[in-house]
Amino acid sequence: MNDPYGFIREVLIWALPTIFAIILHEVMHGFVALRLGDDTALEAGRLTLNPISHIDLFGTIILPGLLLFFNLPVFGYAKPVPVDFRRLRWGRRGMVMVAAAGPLTNIVLAILSSVAMRVVAGFAAGPVGPEIAQPLYLIFQASVIINIVLAIFNLFPLLPLDGGRVLVGILPLPAARTLARAEPYGFLILLLLLYTDTVERVINPIINAIARVLL
Repeated sequence: MNDPYGFIREVLIWALPTIFAIILHEVMHGFVALRLGDDTALEAGRLTLNPISHIDLFGTIILPGLLLFFNLPVFGYAKPVPVDFRRLRWGRRGMVMVAAAGPLTNIVLAILSSVAMRVVAGFAAGPVGPEIAQPLYLIFQASVIINIVLAIFNLFPLLPLDGGRVLVGILPLPAARTLARAEPYGFLILLLLLYTDTVERVINPIINAIARVLL
């Protein structure tokens, strides 16, 4: 590492929006589930923005840090919020709503961060000054990128990702049951698809198109 101060600066810029995006993603799964009749996440103490309740040592801290260290796209995950889909109102439609809540939250955060970037940029020439405005601008810029990646990646149609859960909820029952039976192997399949760049080839054009609009 040739520039340790630069690395620390990058960590400070990316850490806050990454952790916030991941945590709010999970909290909204639990919040929507609660509104639909399942209080499992509430009883588990997971409907909180307190990072301690959500942080996964590897997924929230080590993995994003390693990706940042090696100058790779930053990604991470929190401990999944527990949801008992059997207790949800509206059956499979309720499951779709709970699954979609996380990615939709990230899309909203990306849009709000894009607006905040422009507001902060306007303050740079005013009383705030570039010394404060520039770091804030970079943090909101990082938030846009992180939230877009989280939203689109999680919508990939493979269990245990949110997109797979949505697909199970909208497919005819026989096809949905077949897909659900593959969930125990989903993580291994995902690793294989990531290793062969299949996921990136599918989602990168979508991520880039949204990023061009918001950035």
